[in-house]
Amino acid sequence: MNLTPVLRAEALKVLTLRSLCGTLLALAVVTTAFSALAGSSDASDPDFDPLFTALSGVMPGQIAAIAFGALVVSSEYQGNGIRLSLAAVPQRGRWFAAKLAVIAVPALLVGLATALAALLAARAGLGTAADGLTAGEQVRGVVGCGIYLMLMALFAAGLTTLFRSGVATLSTLIPFILVVSFVIGDAAGTAADFLPDKAGQIVLYRTHDGTPGPWTGLAVTALWAAAALLAGFWRLRRRDA
Repeated sequence: MNLTPVLRAEALKVLTLRSLCGTLLALAVVTTAFSALAGSSDASDPDFDPLFTALSGVMPGQIAAIAFGALVVSSEYQGNGIRLSLAAVPQRGRWFAAKLAVIAVPALLVGLATALAALLAARAGLGTAADGLTAGEQVRGVVGCGIYLMLMALFAAGLTTLFRSGVATLSTLIPFILVVSFVIGDAAGTAADFLPDKAGQIVLYRTHDGTPGPWTGLAVTALWAAAALLAGFWRLRRRDA
């Protein structure tokens, strides 16, 4: 079977499941709302970073991106739907590639639109405190934010394929990002910049003192996502549906 009909079938699954569309809507609403609230922060703080403040809504919003990636894959394991999918598309690599495409493209497009909306909403509240931001910095923040959200969705998709469970992925990844990552960050110093979430979030800062730069940090997150996807594909290939 050619890749095109497989892509259509996988896209149809995403469009017809309300929970998946709902997670993308939650991503946009939560990220924009929290960034708008952050726009009222105190700009006199010596650690104030106008770009990160404007895009800080991605911290809670990324949970929805993770949930989207996990749910797209875990829906296949409910009611043994994976058996029907692999019976229709015996080439597991082709099926997996189509599944990742329908995760990456919507997550990226929604992520870019959300980042732009969050930036504009926060700038309205920041006023003159954000006047120092250059056009290049803002473009980098918006584009980087969209790519980061896409990579986190793919990271979750890889782990879900490995665990064969969305619950296992969410119960592992979300506590790690919300709790463990901060604890390790305080204890490990600059080494924490190479954690999957911390590395990718560097692109959201106007300036950063750590080793990785904005795009290098995204590359680190991409490596984490690639490792999870390879591990997931390895299990998909080796285990019966």
